[in-house]
Amino acid sequence: MRNILQTRPLRFVFAANVISMLGSGMNSAAVAWTILQKTHSEMALGTFAVLQTLPAMLMLPFTGVIIDREDRRRLVMMLDVARALVIAVVAVLAYLGRVKVWQLYLMNTLVSAGFWMFWPTITALIQELTPEGEFVHSNTLLLAGVQGGWMIAGAIVGFVYEHIGLGGVLLIDVSTYVVSFLCYFAVRQGRHVVPRAEELKHDIEAAETAVGRFLREMREGVVFLRDHRRVVFLGTSWALFLGAMMTGVVVTAPLSDRIFHAGATGYGWLNGGWGVGAFLSALYAPFVIARVGARSSIAISMLLLTVVMALSPFSPWLAMAVLLYGAMGSARGVSGIAMNTSLMEQVPRHFMGRVQNTFYFFGTMLQVVLGLVVGAVASRISLTAGFGVIATVYAIAFGSACWPVKAPQAMTSAAD
Repeated sequence: MRNILQTRPLRFVFAANVISMLGSGMNSAAVAWTILQKTHSEMALGTFAVLQTLPAMLMLPFTGVIIDREDRRRLVMMLDVARALVIAVVAVLAYLGRVKVWQLYLMNTLVSAGFWMFWPTITALIQELTPEGEFVHSNTLLLAGVQGGWMIAGAIVGFVYEHIGLGGVLLIDVSTYVVSFLCYFAVRQGRHVVPRAEELKHDIEAAETAVGRFLREMREGVVFLRDHRRVVFLGTSWALFLGAMMTGVVVTAPLSDRIFHAGATGYGWLNGGWGVGAFLSALYAPFVIARVGARSSIAISMLLLTVVMALSPFSPWLAMAVLLYGAMGSARGVSGIAMNTSLMEQVPRHFMGRVQNTFYFFGTMLQVVLGLVVGAVASRISLTAGFGVIATVYAIAFGSACWPVKAPQAMTSAAD
């Protein structure tokens, strides 16, 4: 862990993530709460979740090649600038009292498009910057930073929202993007691109058109996955986990509003519980992973998420629900570190963007379906049934993590 903290570029990356997630966490909670208060509909929140993913589905099949080909630090900086500008426009509308629900939908659609490109890029950048053998520790610090920001956001957003409103929260988010941009600017100078393995440098590259090269690089990513079933099952668990986790917004706000009648403050407590659990998991996740292995850590975490998600709507008190959300956040932390570490160990650096984007693509497809299904089930049947649908997806992710797959002998040589 000390070796990671002594690496100057990684320190700036982790600082940027703490700060940007503080703003993003407040933004997400405030917008979801505003939509619920304006519409009083879980279906509206389901639509909100679905619209976050549509641009990603169009982009993800192609952006993996860009992530592997371009300077990942510069991509992250451009994404920060673009998202900050979009949020600033809506913040002004909110302060003028003219913001509409469709504008919140549009803002989050555009910002989420950047999010789905940002996370594969930042993970690939951290793999690029991390010394060999330190992937567990770098992913632990990444998650601690991300969830530390989310924890702070969850703890204060419900209280802050009551005083400064949506416009104030969005301006805070804009300021965090500015600081994040400056942190990434300080990571290093110049343009840096991950070199490709010699055996992948074809003599025909010089004669290829730009489109032909792009398509060939996409096919190379597909071939890599075809030959590495262990990575495919890991990615399946990841996609299921992402789809379920991102759909949680559809049921969390109504849980506070309709079950506990705790308003924005209760919503903040639930988000804070999740963030605290995920942040604290960074303290013991490396020990758990070293003790039982990354794959078993993922399976145990998915099982815990399944059980606790199903139990959450039966909580008699808000405090108990916050504790259950803390348990889910803890499981999210351990599984996230284990998944990222496993991918970094098994996937060559020049394939990281394409492999990640494949799984993000299927995760976003699942989120589109889940957002609509959970919203409809929660509004027409019961909120408890909505929680049950998400729990079922976590259960399938548990099955994928447990599925027996032999690690191919060629895995090590392919990753060199």
